[in-house]
Amino acid sequence: MEKRRKAQSVILIAAVVVVIILVLVAGKLIDKYMPSKEQADLLEYYGLTEGSAAAVIVDYEIVPQQAVIRDERVYLDYEVVKELFNGRFYWDGNEHILLYTTPSDVVSAEISGKDYYVTEEKHSEEYVIAYEEDDTAYIAADYVKKFTDMEYEYHKEPNRVVVTTDWSDDTVVLVKKDTQIRYRGGIKSPILASVFKEDMLILLERGENWSQVATADGIIGYIPNKRLGEEETKRYAHTFEKEEFSHILKEEPINMAWHQVTLPEANEKVADVISGTKGLNVISPTWFYLDDNDGGLANLSSADYVEYCHEQGIEVWPLVSNLENDEADSTEVLTHTSKRANMINQLMEAAVQYNFDGINVDFEALQTEAGEGYVQFIRELSLKCEENGMILSVDNYVPTEYTSFYNRSEQANFADYVIIMGYDEHYAGSDEGSVASIGFVKQGITDTLKEVPANQVILGAPFFTRIWTETPKEDNQDVEAAAEDYVPYELTSQAAGMKESWNMVSENEAKAVWSEEDGQYYAEYVKEGNTYKVWLEDAESMELRLSAAKENGLAGMSFWKLGLEDTEIWDTIIKYMD
Repeated sequence: MEKRRKAQSVILIAAVVVVIILVLVAGKLIDKYMPSKEQADLLEYYGLTEGSAAAVIVDYEIVPQQAVIRDERVYLDYEVVKELFNGRFYWDGNEHILLYTTPSDVVSAEISGKDYYVTEEKHSEEYVIAYEEDDTAYIAADYVKKFTDMEYEYHKEPNRVVVTTDWSDDTVVLVKKDTQIRYRGGIKSPILASVFKEDMLILLERGENWSQVATADGIIGYIPNKRLGEEETKRYAHTFEKEEFSHILKEEPINMAWHQVTLPEANEKVADVISGTKGLNVISPTWFYLDDNDGGLANLSSADYVEYCHEQGIEVWPLVSNLENDEADSTEVLTHTSKRANMINQLMEAAVQYNFDGINVDFEALQTEAGEGYVQFIRELSLKCEENGMILSVDNYVPTEYTSFYNRSEQANFADYVIIMGYDEHYAGSDEGSVASIGFVKQGITDTLKEVPANQVILGAPFFTRIWTETPKEDNQDVEAAAEDYVPYELTSQAAGMKESWNMVSENEAKAVWSEEDGQYYAEYVKEGNTYKVWLEDAESMELRLSAAKENGLAGMSFWKLGLEDTEIWDTIIKYMD
């Protein structure tokens, strides 16, 4: 009997153990295969921390930048507007003015107000257009939308702004059965939102078992394919009147040259300067330069000069520069709306007085912080030039990463011509080398054409070169041995015209050898212990540049500067300018 009880106890214990094991296994199976009910923290999902902040979803993508909700309206940081939606807005933080330039007008709005002006015509909105806080400007999304191909919707709990800028067709799907959108694919991922039968979702990416979808109110996540219906195409009936820019472009190729004028008396030599040219149809005398920190300009204009050039069938596009007066701060002037206006007004007054045909802008060595103000200067000046029937051309370095803030593509929207300064590859203070090797020039053309239409591009070419001089140092050999990068000579250079440089080579009995890599002749010689090196300019080197301009369909050429050329070079130039 005792044995029977013990056996029953063992069986009972075993049964209990089996039951426990089954319960545990079942629990694990249930845990493995039952969907999670965990709700995602949407504040965390959108990266929100502040009550007035709002997430920004652009074309079904949550972006790091955020909006601000103020008085139940959406406001966007100026930098966010420029980066994501419309780079044509310009905020003058010095004078607290928000500007937007259309192809015909400058639209201005003062901070914390509801009024804005299209040139001088007053308009009003029901909301504050922009406000400033902690040195940051915020612009009403409704105001941004007036000038931008975008639509947006504001949703609460949590705050988020859903923006559409891409109006191409969407693929949409209907929900077949009530379900949830999860943060990731898989039933254990947190739930972002519940969706219901017949809801319409945007299909972003079809997966094997789960697909990425988006809701109209900015939830982006994953849903099981078995809950989705057939795919359909959604077409938008959206219309937006895009801004159309017009330009004053010449039918004939531009054959232009700069004439350096540093004193009024130099204007009297214009007849001598152009007498040896052939086919020249534009001259750009260096008549204006920034002379103070209020936008004041020095002016060397001459009515007789313009009249004489017009008699010769040559247009006059005076140059305005920022290089002559070291005391004038370009950044200070360009970043103040009133000071830019001062410059522009002076140029226009002179243009009307002297009957200019155009303006050539040559602002160089700008600091990055002046970039936006500079581009705004080009916009504002272009409108004034167009009003007066004048051509605006802008000189630019060959494109590099550190000059990208010159924003050639935006220049091309407003200016008529963008000129590549296809020289100064090597310059005073740089390593020795060609002023404008053909590879440097061709790369400059290629990179510029990524931003500017060919019929607006003029290639600048040099009538000069540099004579490089290596003067041995007097240091002893111990210095040379002590440093691997020790250079045993002092390097200097001087600019020289075409004839002058060839004469130096000839007088010193040096041999000029054609450099295929540079696309020009090279010579060197030793005199009085110094080594002289020069990359020479002549008809052959110039023809390579002329050919590159023509092959790429450029608008023409410009040459720096008159007086440095061998007059025979014009026979080569005219072949490509007809």
